[in-house]
Amino acid sequence: MTFDDLPAGSAVAEDLGSLRQLTQRLLESVRKHGVPAVGFVNEGKLFARDAGPSEVEGRTALLRMWLDAGLELGNHSYSHGDLNRMSLDEFQADVIRGEAVTRKLLAEKGGKLRYFRHPFLHVGDKLPKRRAFEEFLAAHGYTVAPVTVDNDEYVYAAVYAAARRRGDAAAAGRIGEDYLRYMDEVFSFFEDVARRTAGREIKHVLLLHANSLNADWFDALAEALVRRGYRFIPLAEALQDDVYRLPDAFVGAPGNSWLNHWEITAGRRPVRTPSPPDRIMNAYSVAVRQ
Repeated sequence: MTFDDLPAGSAVAEDLGSLRQLTQRLLESVRKHGVPAVGFVNEGKLFARDAGPSEVEGRTALLRMWLDAGLELGNHSYSHGDLNRMSLDEFQADVIRGEAVTRKLLAEKGGKLRYFRHPFLHVGDKLPKRRAFEEFLAAHGYTVAPVTVDNDEYVYAAVYAAARRRGDAAAAGRIGEDYLRYMDEVFSFFEDVARRTAGREIKHVLLLHANSLNADWFDALAEALVRRGYRFIPLAEALQDDVYRLPDAFVGAPGNSWLNHWEITAGRRPVRTPSPPDRIMNAYSVAVRQ
């Protein structure tokens, strides 16, 4: 289980008090199910909208909440930039800029920064650029945090937050229920892809985000995954699966599950990942314009 865009994204409200409540609710559900999650930080969010020292410290305290819950933090770059569009030097500088606070917080707990997650799951537009960046990460002590169960949860999150902001609890409930249905569809899809690609079940890495949707619905999602037969393991344990050493020469866009990376590298045409229904996609188009 991995959560991107910390300290938070797609929140009902962006004030510090609301973000603290979001984080608390999400972490309560994560702890309830014993999920050894990694949260990936965009440190630029700590300094959002010319935040003063007290605001910066308050947002930093949200990250401390993750560590106090016994979880781990990783680097998601400072600005959530796009490796496919930025120069290698620019992107590497953004990675270094995005580690200062996180390294300090981990050190306070006796830990170290060891995982990097690519924003947009973009690993580079050209193979030499991808390989050069991977060498940079290794030289700085990072392990890439791949994703096998990619999804459009962020679409549901934006629509859900919009419904909550306008006070439409009934719509928010319907969105949450359809989110669970959609994630069940996504897991069925990627389980099939894994069997096709690896010839067996694999240890998956799920991408989610720290947002209001998961603050309210992660408990139900975790229960649904347990019913599917899953147990929750640390990222380090998942990456011991030999599937993560399959040849991978994927570059370009869109961002993809590593299962799609391996399919493409093997010369197979990947099947499109399930998308939310039109009503959710249409509501998302409206939400992102507001």
